[in-house]
This record gives sequence, C-alpha cells and structure tokens, in this order.
Amino acid sequence: MAITSFSTRMQAVAATAFLAAAGSVADLKAQGLESTETVNRIVGSQVKQEEAKATAEARSVNTAIDRTRENIGTVRKTSKLDKVDIVFLTDAARSEGGPPPEIESKVKQHQDDIAELRKEIEANALLFNAIESRRVLVQDVLAVEFDDPGKVVIYAAAKPSN
Repeated sequence: MAITSFSTRMQAVAATAFLAAAGSVADLKAQGLESTETVNRIVGSQVKQEEAKATAEARSVNTAIDRTRENIGTVRKTSKLDKVDIVFLTDAARSEGGPPPEIESKVKQHQDDIAELRKEIEANALLFNAIESRRVLVQDVLAVEFDDPGKVVIYAAAKPSN
C-alpha cells in the first residue's frame, strides 16, 4: 500500500511540474514577438534596428557581400551575440524597385553564396528569431557583417513594419 501512495504522489508532482512548464510556454506564446522582453529572452541579445539609404551604405553592404563566403561559416557557428543590428535599406526594398545597381551587381555576382547564407540564417535560431522579431523576410537579407566580437550587422533590402 505504501508503494501505491508513493506512486500517486509522484504522479501529482509530475502533473504539477507539467502544468507549471505549460504555463510559462503559454506566457511566451501570448506575448508574441512584438514584446521587446520576449525577443530578448528568445534571442538573448539586444536587437536594434535602423533605417538607411542603400546608396549611402553601398560601400559597407558591398564589403559585407564580398565576405559572404566566410560569414556563412560564422553564422553556422554563432550561438550567442551581445548585439544584433538590423539595417533596413529602405530604398532597396522590392516595393522601391530593389537594390541600386552598384549593390545589385554584387548580389548577382555572389547569388549562390547569398542563397546559402539565407539558408544558414534560417537554420540559426538566434539570427532567425532576431530578424523575425523585426518582420524581416530571409529573402530580403543581402548580407551580414561580424565586425566586433559579439555583434552582427544584418543588411536587409526592406522597410520596417509599422
């Protein structure tokens, strides 16, 4: 009889633990990715966004595109970042006709590497959730740049959602 009561107590403890865990998951789902707190909890990094003109950032974007092959490996290995900067190249958005010619030529030159980079971003939970939190589509990512340790800049041919 002691075995039965012990088993019953263990079932009660397991049920309580399950309900407690389910409650915290429900809190995350209820908050959605609009909440800065939720994004930081998921990503574990500060996610910052800025708007820029592709023509003004062409040099930085082209340098990042030229480094795409090496950055693919870095994306693959990245599991923690202190800061994620998303640069919206507003005049390069599809609705604006796409990137300016000086960036578009680099994109065409490195199109296979950029396609692979986008797949790696989709496979990287941290980076994917960072761009998803700002409603950036993976196909809008032109390049990433790892300038400083713990920091990534993601260049996106998109406009921020309001």
